[in-house]
Amino acid sequence: MTAYQGHILHASPFPRSTLAARNYDRANNRSAKVTGGAGTLALEAAKALLEHGASGLALWDMNPDQAFERVKRLHAEFPDRRIITEAVDVRDEAQIASAIKSTIKVLGSIATLCCFAGVVGCTHAMDMTAEEWRRTHDINLTGSFLCAQAVARQIREQATGGSIVFTASISAHHTNYPQPQAAYNASKTALLSLAKSLAAEWSGFGIRVNCLSPGYMDTILNEGHGLERARASWNSRNPLGRMGHPWELTGPLITLCSNAGRYINGTDIIVDGGAMVF
Repeated sequence: MTAYQGHILHASPFPRSTLAARNYDRANNRSAKVTGGAGTLALEAAKALLEHGASGLALWDMNPDQAFERVKRLHAEFPDRRIITEAVDVRDEAQIASAIKSTIKVLGSIATLCCFAGVVGCTHAMDMTAEEWRRTHDINLTGSFLCAQAVARQIREQATGGSIVFTASISAHHTNYPQPQAAYNASKTALLSLAKSLAAEWSGFGIRVNCLSPGYMDTILNEGHGLERARASWNSRNPLGRMGHPWELTGPLITLCSNAGRYINGTDIIVDGGAMVF
Protein backbone atom coordinates (compact mmCIF):
# COMPACT_ATOMS: atom_id res chain seq x y z
CA MET A 1 0.00 0.00 0.00
CA THR A 2 1.35 3.40 -0.90
CA ALA A 3 2.31 5.62 2.02
CA TYR A 4 -0.11 8.48 2.52
CA GLN A 5 0.45 11.81 4.19
CA GLY A 6 -2.01 14.64 4.52
CA HIS A 7 -2.63 18.23 5.56
CA ILE A 8 -2.16 20.46 8.53
CA LEU A 9 -4.93 22.85 9.28
CA HIS A 10 -3.66 25.48 11.63
CA ALA A 11 -6.05 27.91 13.22
CA SER A 12 -4.24 30.57 15.18
CA PRO A 13 -3.41 34.09 13.97
CA PHE A 14 -0.06 35.65 14.86
CA PRO A 15 0.26 38.92 16.78
CA ARG A 16 1.75 41.91 14.97
CA SER A 17 5.12 42.02 16.62
CA THR A 18 8.73 41.14 15.98
CA LEU A 19 7.96 37.78 17.62
CA ALA A 20 5.22 37.07 15.11
CA ALA A 21 6.75 33.78 13.98
CA ARG A 22 7.09 32.54 17.55
CA ASN A 23 3.81 33.45 19.20
CA TYR A 24 0.18 32.81 18.38
CA ASP A 25 -2.65 35.01 19.60
CA ARG A 26 -4.06 32.68 22.20
CA ALA A 27 -6.63 35.25 23.25
CA ASN A 28 -8.64 34.37 20.15
CA ASN A 29 -8.33 30.65 20.98
CA ARG A 30 -7.91 29.69 17.34
CA SER A 31 -6.37 26.29 16.85
CA ALA A 32 -4.80 24.15 14.15
CA LYS A 33 -5.99 21.24 12.03
CA VAL A 34 -3.69 18.66 10.51
CA THR A 35 -5.07 16.48 7.75
CA GLY A 36 -2.99 13.46 6.92
CA GLY A 37 -1.50 14.16 10.30
CA ALA A 38 -0.09 10.67 10.74
CA GLY A 39 2.64 11.33 8.17
CA THR A 40 6.20 12.22 9.15
CA LEU A 41 6.25 15.70 7.62
CA ALA A 42 2.81 16.53 8.98
CA LEU A 43 3.72 15.46 12.51
CA GLU A 44 6.91 17.52 12.43
CA ALA A 45 4.87 20.51 11.28
CA ALA A 46 2.29 19.87 13.99
CA LYS A 47 4.97 19.87 16.66
CA ALA A 48 6.45 23.09 15.27
CA LEU A 49 3.06 24.81 15.35
CA LEU A 50 2.61 23.78 18.96
CA GLU A 51 6.12 24.94 19.83
CA HIS A 52 5.27 28.32 18.38
CA GLY A 53 2.15 28.67 20.46
CA ALA A 54 -0.78 27.00 18.68
CA SER A 55 -3.51 26.46 21.26
CA GLY A 56 -4.76 23.29 19.60
CA LEU A 57 -4.44 20.84 16.74
CA ALA A 58 -6.77 18.55 14.84
CA LEU A 59 -4.84 15.76 13.14
CA TRP A 60 -6.63 14.40 10.08
CA ASP A 61 -5.51 11.25 8.33
CA MET A 62 -6.90 8.19 6.55
CA ASN A 63 -5.62 6.15 9.48
CA PRO A 64 -4.77 8.44 12.42
CA ASP A 65 -4.28 5.46 14.75
CA GLN A 66 -0.95 4.70 13.08
CA ALA A 67 0.44 7.84 14.73
CA PHE A 68 -0.96 6.99 18.17
CA GLU A 69 2.42 6.96 19.94
CA ARG A 70 3.57 10.21 18.32
CA VAL A 71 0.31 11.92 19.19
CA LYS A 72 0.58 10.60 22.73
CA ARG A 73 4.00 12.25 22.99
CA LEU A 74 2.57 15.52 21.71
CA HIS A 75 -0.04 15.39 24.47
CA ALA A 76 2.73 14.82 27.01
CA GLU A 77 4.92 17.63 25.64
CA PHE A 78 2.06 20.12 25.39
CA PRO A 79 -0.38 19.20 28.18
CA ASP A 80 -2.07 22.61 28.08
CA ARG A 81 -3.07 22.28 24.39
CA ARG A 82 -6.03 20.52 22.82
CA ILE A 83 -5.00 17.85 20.30
CA ILE A 84 -7.59 15.69 18.58
CA THR A 85 -7.47 13.15 15.76
CA GLU A 86 -10.04 12.27 13.12
CA ALA A 87 -10.19 9.82 10.22
CA VAL A 88 -10.58 11.84 7.01
CA ASP A 89 -10.16 10.98 3.34
CA VAL A 90 -9.15 14.24 1.65
CA ARG A 91 -10.88 13.10 -1.55
CA ASP A 92 -14.26 13.02 0.19
CA GLU A 93 -16.07 16.38 0.42
CA ALA A 94 -18.58 15.07 2.97
CA GLN A 95 -15.83 13.83 5.30
CA ILE A 96 -13.97 17.12 5.00
CA ALA A 97 -17.11 19.13 5.79
CA SER A 98 -17.90 16.94 8.77
CA ALA A 99 -14.33 17.20 10.08
CA ILE A 100 -14.36 21.00 9.70
CA LYS A 101 -17.54 21.24 11.80
CA SER A 102 -16.36 18.89 14.53
CA THR A 103 -12.94 20.50 14.71
CA ILE A 104 -14.34 24.01 15.01
CA LYS A 105 -16.71 22.80 17.70
CA VAL A 106 -13.79 21.53 19.78
CA LEU A 107 -10.95 23.89 18.86
CA GLY A 108 -12.46 27.10 17.57
CA SER A 109 -11.94 28.98 14.31
CA ILE A 110 -9.37 28.32 11.57
CA ALA A 111 -6.53 30.58 10.47
CA THR A 112 -4.16 28.28 8.59
CA LEU A 113 -4.23 25.15 6.48
CA CYS A 114 -1.01 23.31 5.72
CA CYS A 115 -1.48 20.55 3.14
CA PHE A 116 0.76 17.51 3.25
CA ALA A 117 -1.53 15.06 1.47
CA GLY A 118 0.44 12.95 -0.95
CA VAL A 119 1.14 9.61 -2.52
CA VAL A 120 4.09 8.68 -4.67
CA GLY A 121 4.82 5.74 -6.93
CA CYS A 122 7.53 4.65 -9.35
CA THR A 123 5.55 3.31 -12.29
CA HIS A 124 6.81 3.85 -15.82
CA ALA A 125 4.44 6.03 -17.81
CA MET A 126 3.87 3.34 -20.46
CA ASP A 127 2.89 0.85 -17.76
CA MET A 128 0.73 3.16 -15.66
CA THR A 129 -2.97 2.44 -15.40
CA ALA A 130 -5.58 5.16 -15.59
CA GLU A 131 -6.61 4.20 -12.06
CA GLU A 132 -3.14 4.89 -10.65
CA TRP A 133 -2.90 8.18 -12.54
CA ARG A 134 -6.28 9.34 -11.24
CA ARG A 135 -5.57 8.22 -7.67
CA THR A 136 -2.31 10.18 -7.56
CA HIS A 137 -4.01 13.33 -8.79
CA ASP A 138 -7.10 12.80 -6.64
CA ILE A 139 -5.01 12.74 -3.46
CA ASN A 140 -2.14 15.09 -4.28
CA LEU A 141 -4.06 17.74 -6.21
CA THR A 142 -7.83 17.39 -5.81
CA GLY A 143 -7.54 16.52 -2.12
CA SER A 144 -5.50 19.64 -1.49
CA PHE A 145 -8.00 21.76 -3.39
CA LEU A 146 -11.03 20.36 -1.58
CA CYS A 147 -9.49 20.96 1.83
CA ALA A 148 -8.36 24.46 0.83
CA GLN A 149 -11.81 25.27 -0.53
CA ALA A 150 -13.54 24.12 2.67
CA VAL A 151 -11.11 26.05 4.87
CA ALA A 152 -11.33 29.18 2.71
CA ARG A 153 -15.12 29.15 2.99
CA GLN A 154 -14.83 28.91 6.78
CA ILE A 155 -12.26 31.72 6.94
CA ARG A 156 -14.49 33.88 4.74
CA GLU A 157 -17.39 33.25 7.13
CA GLN A 158 -15.20 34.12 10.11
CA ALA A 159 -13.91 37.25 8.34
CA THR A 160 -10.57 36.70 10.07
CA GLY A 161 -8.12 36.13 7.22
CA GLY A 162 -5.68 33.25 7.16
CA SER A 163 -2.96 31.30 5.37
CA ILE A 164 -2.96 28.17 3.22
CA VAL A 165 0.26 26.30 2.45
CA PHE A 166 0.43 23.48 -0.10
CA THR A 167 3.28 20.97 -0.13
CA ALA A 168 4.56 20.76 -3.69
CA SER A 169 8.02 19.32 -4.45
CA ILE A 170 11.24 19.94 -6.32
CA SER A 171 9.64 17.41 -8.67
CA ALA A 172 7.43 20.31 -9.77
CA HIS A 173 10.57 22.17 -10.87
CA HIS A 174 12.85 19.43 -12.17
CA THR A 175 12.10 15.94 -13.49
CA ASN A 176 13.00 13.18 -11.05
CA TYR A 177 15.93 10.87 -11.76
CA PRO A 178 16.44 7.94 -11.83
CA GLN A 179 12.92 6.96 -10.68
CA PRO A 180 9.94 7.26 -13.09
CA GLN A 181 7.25 9.43 -11.48
CA ALA A 182 5.27 11.15 -14.22
CA ALA A 183 1.97 11.15 -12.32
CA TYR A 184 3.55 12.49 -9.12
CA ASN A 185 5.52 15.16 -10.97
CA ALA A 186 2.46 16.36 -12.87
CA SER A 187 0.32 16.54 -9.72
CA LYS A 188 2.91 18.57 -7.83
CA THR A 189 3.46 20.94 -10.76
CA ALA A 190 -0.28 21.56 -10.83
CA LEU A 191 -0.19 22.53 -7.15
CA LEU A 192 2.12 25.44 -7.98
CA SER A 193 -0.39 26.77 -10.48
CA LEU A 194 -3.30 26.14 -8.11
CA ALA A 195 -1.62 28.15 -5.35
CA LYS A 196 -1.20 31.15 -7.67
CA SER A 197 -4.80 30.96 -8.85
CA LEU A 198 -6.20 30.73 -5.33
CA ALA A 199 -3.94 33.53 -4.11
CA ALA A 200 -5.38 35.74 -6.84
CA GLU A 201 -8.97 34.79 -6.02
CA TRP A 202 -8.89 34.66 -2.23
CA SER A 203 -6.59 37.51 -1.23
CA GLY A 204 -9.65 39.75 -1.06
CA PHE A 205 -10.78 37.67 1.91
CA GLY A 206 -7.40 38.08 3.60
CA ILE A 207 -6.34 34.55 2.67
CA ARG A 208 -2.75 34.04 1.53
CA VAL A 209 -1.92 30.90 -0.47
CA ASN A 210 1.65 29.64 -0.94
CA CYS A 211 3.64 26.47 -1.59
CA LEU A 212 6.59 24.71 -0.04
CA SER A 213 8.68 22.55 -2.38
CA PRO A 214 10.75 20.08 -0.37
CA GLY A 215 13.73 18.31 -1.84
CA TYR A 216 14.31 14.64 -1.08
CA MET A 217 13.38 14.21 2.57
CA ASP A 218 14.40 11.30 4.77
CA THR A 219 10.89 9.89 5.32
CA ILE A 220 9.16 6.55 4.87
CA LEU A 221 8.25 7.56 1.31
CA ASN A 222 11.94 7.41 0.39
CA GLU A 223 12.83 4.22 2.23
CA GLY A 224 12.71 0.56 1.34
CA HIS A 225 14.30 -2.02 -0.89
CA GLY A 226 15.04 -0.80 -4.39
CA LEU A 227 15.64 2.84 -3.51
CA GLU A 228 19.30 2.46 -2.49
CA ARG A 229 20.54 3.48 -5.96
CA ALA A 230 18.12 6.38 -6.09
CA ARG A 231 19.12 7.65 -2.64
CA ALA A 232 22.80 7.51 -3.58
CA SER A 233 22.03 9.45 -6.75
CA TRP A 234 20.03 12.10 -4.91
CA ASN A 235 22.79 12.63 -2.35
CA SER A 236 25.51 12.85 -5.00
CA ARG A 237 23.57 15.59 -6.81
CA ASN A 238 22.99 17.72 -3.72
CA PRO A 239 25.54 20.35 -2.62
CA LEU A 240 25.00 19.30 1.01
CA GLY A 241 25.45 15.65 0.06
CA ARG A 242 22.40 14.39 1.94
CA MET A 243 18.63 14.23 2.13
CA GLY A 244 16.69 16.70 4.24
CA HIS A 245 15.47 16.07 7.77
CA PRO A 246 11.68 16.54 8.10
CA TRP A 247 12.08 19.22 10.80
CA GLU A 248 14.10 21.33 8.35
CA LEU A 249 10.84 22.24 6.61
CA THR A 250 9.35 23.78 9.72
CA GLY A 251 11.19 27.11 9.63
CA PRO A 252 9.85 28.13 6.20
CA LEU A 253 6.44 26.70 7.12
CA ILE A 254 6.12 28.78 10.28
CA THR A 255 7.20 31.85 8.31
CA LEU A 256 4.46 31.30 5.73
CA CYS A 257 1.84 30.68 8.43
CA SER A 258 2.75 33.66 10.56
CA ASN A 259 2.76 37.43 10.26
CA ALA A 260 6.47 37.07 9.54
CA GLY A 261 5.35 36.07 6.05
CA ARG A 262 2.21 38.17 5.75
CA TYR A 263 3.41 39.82 2.50
CA ILE A 264 4.36 36.47 0.94
CA ASN A 265 1.51 35.39 -1.31
CA GLY A 266 1.16 33.20 -4.40
CA THR A 267 4.76 32.02 -4.28
CA ASP A 268 6.78 28.86 -3.67
CA ILE A 269 9.72 28.29 -1.33
CA ILE A 270 12.15 25.54 -2.34
CA VAL A 271 13.73 23.71 0.61
CA ASP A 272 16.17 21.27 -0.98
CA GLY A 273 19.69 21.84 0.34
CA GLY A 274 20.57 23.49 -2.97
CA ALA A 275 19.74 20.56 -5.25
CA MET A 276 18.12 22.84 -7.83
CA VAL A 277 21.34 24.83 -8.35
CA PHE A 278 22.72 21.91 -10.39
